[in-house]
Amino acid sequence: MKKDHSYHMDLAIRLSLKAKGKTLPNPMVGAVVVKNGRIIAKGYHKKAGLPHAEVIALDEAGQAAKGAILYVTLEPCVHFGKTPPCINRIIQSGIKEVVVGMIDPNPLTNGKGIQILKEHKIKVRVGILENRIRKINEVFIKYITKKMPYITVKVGESLDGKIATKTGDSKWITSDASRNYAHKIRKNYDAIMVGVNTVLRDNPKLYAVSSGGKIPKIIVDSQLSTSPVANIFLNNSKVFIATIAVRPGQETENRKILAQKATILEIKEKEGQVNLRDMMKKLARLEIANILVEGGGTLIGSLFDEGLVDKVLFFISPKIIGGRDAIGSVMGKGITHIDKAIKLKETKFKHIGEDLFIEAYV
Repeated sequence: MKKDHSYHMDLAIRLSLKAKGKTLPNPMVGAVVVKNGRIIAKGYHKKAGLPHAEVIALDEAGQAAKGAILYVTLEPCVHFGKTPPCINRIIQSGIKEVVVGMIDPNPLTNGKGIQILKEHKIKVRVGILENRIRKINEVFIKYITKKMPYITVKVGESLDGKIATKTGDSKWITSDASRNYAHKIRKNYDAIMVGVNTVLRDNPKLYAVSSGGKIPKIIVDSQLSTSPVANIFLNNSKVFIATIAVRPGQETENRKILAQKATILEIKEKEGQVNLRDMMKKLARLEIANILVEGGGTLIGSLFDEGLVDKVLFFISPKIIGGRDAIGSVMGKGITHIDKAIKLKETKFKHIGEDLFIEAYV
């Protein structure tokens, strides 16, 4: 069977996925070197700060790279970051053709790499399996173009949309299987975010299975009412508390204690609460590119109100809680007319234990 460009790009994509959850704020990138129809080298970007996929593949190919074709899922970079530009290494290798999955959305490169390759008489093809690559790197694309984290909301709720009873009891609405699955996916995120009410009511640890449990955590707490002995501070993981700035001399004792346990992020105020958009911009500057929001209903509703949510993960248990005072999964201001409702896209359904799991894009 003849192996065409799609075949080799598919291999590069599968290589890139080996580093899922490990490369941010960089993209996932894979590379394959092919000569005379035979794969002679492979590489993928393993972690931010480590060599890029093209460099790893070309180092493996050595002198044999001369006259070969390089397949790479993302346009080679032209700028200095934590590593030197890949474009120079490609030119020096003697590669005769570069097949690129998609143009790098990073303004520092964004077509410049392709232009330089062509100027050095290297043939370039662009757009092979691009839609798949864009989906894989959706977090990076938003982060690098909008300077904002990619926001995924995760909810465990009853069939009638409740996350707690009117007394605040919430353990456990979803099944063991759903909770285990939710713990495992945490490792794919840069940080887990919760509102202060979730910390006060549920006192969660927010551990992440398979990542040593030490994923950074973010508490949105306008009034700094988080308890200094809350479980969220266990296991020495990094904790950020986003709160409203105070004037010098007005710091509370609790604020001083919390400042010893967490990084306090002073955020602009909006209607007496943390300005969520300003908070996200500050988190992006800290290279937090991918956030999993786990509650509560007020924070989640406010994120929807501000148009900040990119993706949703809903675990729906076949239980009815009822009660007008029971806590809903999405609160905030909401909408006034049904035609303004948020319409989800690319919706996927599956059963996890006894629960229905819904994954969709906003």
